[in-house]
Amino acid sequence: MSLAVLGSRALTGIAAPPVRVETHLANGLPVFTIVGLADTGVRESRERVRAAILNSGYEFPNRRITVNLAPADLPKESGRFDLAIALGILAASGQIPADALDHHEFAAELSLSGELRPVRGALAMAMGLAQDNAARHAAGATPCAFLVASGNGPEAALIEDLAVHAAATLREVCEHLGGRPDARLPRAAPAALPRSVASGPDMRDVRGQAQARRAMEVAAAGQHSALLVGPPGTGKSMLAQRLPGLLPPMSLQEALESAAVMSLTPGGFRTALWGQRPCRAPHHTASGPAMVGGGGNPRPGEISLAHHGVLFLDELPEFDRRVLEVLREPLESGRITIARANGHADFPASFQFVAAMNPCPCGYLGHPDRPCRCTPDQVRRYQSRISGPMLDRIDLQVEVPAQDQGEMLDGPPGEPSAAVRERALAARMLQLARQGKPNSELGGREIEQHCQLESQAQALLRGAMARLSWSARAYFRVLKVARTIADLDNAAVLSAAHVAEAIQYRRALRMASG
Repeated sequence: MSLAVLGSRALTGIAAPPVRVETHLANGLPVFTIVGLADTGVRESRERVRAAILNSGYEFPNRRITVNLAPADLPKESGRFDLAIALGILAASGQIPADALDHHEFAAELSLSGELRPVRGALAMAMGLAQDNAARHAAGATPCAFLVASGNGPEAALIEDLAVHAAATLREVCEHLGGRPDARLPRAAPAALPRSVASGPDMRDVRGQAQARRAMEVAAAGQHSALLVGPPGTGKSMLAQRLPGLLPPMSLQEALESAAVMSLTPGGFRTALWGQRPCRAPHHTASGPAMVGGGGNPRPGEISLAHHGVLFLDELPEFDRRVLEVLREPLESGRITIARANGHADFPASFQFVAAMNPCPCGYLGHPDRPCRCTPDQVRRYQSRISGPMLDRIDLQVEVPAQDQGEMLDGPPGEPSAAVRERALAARMLQLARQGKPNSELGGREIEQHCQLESQAQALLRGAMARLSWSARAYFRVLKVARTIADLDNAAVLSAAHVAEAIQYRRALRMASG
């Protein structure tokens, strides 16, 4: 009996259990078994691996073969184990040196002809392996190289601290592991990334709506969540769709993290979208698992796909109440944990939340020309679909009123996004230099340290809290918004004008309370 052990890596970048291959005689008849809670895609790898080994010019052992994907209670899915299983069989049967597998991780699907096919999540796997290698280096152990299909090589090679090798066929991998100098695979070259980030919709297209435009600038500067309230056709969706174009450029780490999450989706990693902040806009029929992630083998949902970008929910009250409530924790923590009986998965979810809604069921409450047909009770029930705790977590609640026809059709174009982004970026740089994070992420002690109020501003804020019955969370969120407004003015201390503007950004739904 011979034995081979080699590594594989889960799509989330979390280390998966080793693939254990065991071969022994079985009355002269070859038997190929995979155990360890493998799904249909993994079980079908028996046929792919057998055909790939034979068509690559190697011998498939005429023995009983057992592939143990331990631990047995961790579900295994997709074809990313194919290459590891094939190499384990070849090493166990003595056709390639087993010790050559010790410092490699493998992830690729095999075709029947022996070609390597790319798999989803290669960038996430590479990031996870790079983190593991850092721990190995600290412990004095040898780091591992990552061997993938040619189609995944440029993607995985974006992780600079990781040795990535890409092969087209199983035979190339075997010859590489065999140690022949002329057969060694070179390090894969990283994907060619766009030199400039493509521009999206421009704020120039939004005419009028000075207060709402200003609120979007404040949201971009301090990374604040926002709710836009107004009648149909007033530009709420236009404003929300242009928020990503006001945000600061992504750092390299942010771009890698965002691309790694996107690599887990069926569409995979796309170099054309490199450096662009994602903007996800799920329909209001989206379920809870679609929003936060889930499934038997948990996958990231919309909030994780919006990592370091914008999550826009149009027609907010039309979303299921339970779906909205699951957003409360990620809005605070920036992460989402999916718990299952056999384990849990932790996904990043640091997104900027933007939503839009009508003020009432018919949509025309407060409209200067079109009368509202809703009763006060209907308005209250409609607005109360958004719970108080959920509203508490939204920093800016902005009214987007109906505009005069002349202003809407004949008014001058709005200020372009580039000018607004320049001011927002300057304010964000002040925040990073002062506290190392955007104002929206300030904690209790940090608020006391960095949000110093003038005496008149403090009296104004305390009076507003008492008059509007704010919670402590709402009070501190208004304070953080005022800090961002002061940063846009390059002011060290919060004045009454800064606080007054921040207070106005929390009164769009005041009609619901009477």
